[in-house]
Amino acid sequence: MSTLLLVAHGSRDPRFDITARRVVDAVRVALPGVRVELAYLDLTAPLVADVLADLTGEVVAVPLLFGDGFHSKVDLPALIADAAAANPSLRVRQTPVVGRYSPVPALADRLVESGLSPRDGVLMTAVGSSDPGSDASVIERGHELSGVIGLPVHTLFATRFGRDGAAVRAAVRSLAAAGAERIAVSPLFLSAGLLSDRVERYLDAMNVPMIVAGPVAEHACLIGAVTRLYAAAAVDSVHTVV
Repeated sequence: MSTLLLVAHGSRDPRFDITARRVVDAVRVALPGVRVELAYLDLTAPLVADVLADLTGEVVAVPLLFGDGFHSKVDLPALIADAAAANPSLRVRQTPVVGRYSPVPALADRLVESGLSPRDGVLMTAVGSSDPGSDASVIERGHELSGVIGLPVHTLFATRFGRDGAAVRAAVRSLAAAGAERIAVSPLFLSAGLLSDRVERYLDAMNVPMIVAGPVAEHACLIGAVTRLYAAAAVDSVHTVV
């Protein structure tokens, strides 16, 4: 049976590692008998290269990423290629990012948990990408979320706040113009962290009425995405061998 390697971005914020390990625990419960490991692309140990160096045989790498940009298309494949070159007994199959399966049910649930009301406008925050296609897919998730909850949703890329938070102010104005009396922050993030905190600080400085939903974390929607991606990769591997 293949080892399942969950690959997260990593963060200097210790909350990220704590949350990622909760995700790992939930995946282990969902996939009994499967070896599940965790590795990070940057900033947090263990790093992908180090974990792959200790593995052999069939490995399915599932990126815990919601956007399909540089990290999934360039960074991770390069790390996998280097590891395979150094260890011919290692065979790694990388799946699409977990964002391939819509995280909108998780976002909607987290908003409800935070006390969402009909007078709110939703500020969905996500990591931006240099890949236009990745950003477009995230924006589409915002449209989907709006359709599910019946409220206006503005997508804000937390790596592009603009000078002195200009993008945050513009987002608040847009939601207010759509009738929002309060801002509901919806983080399309695996975990709370430094970027999501910055959004809250800008809103606090603006004295904007707001609630803040929790991150996706180990929501059943995410765990389901991981298990489906792993299962599809395992089937593909069997067909390839046959």
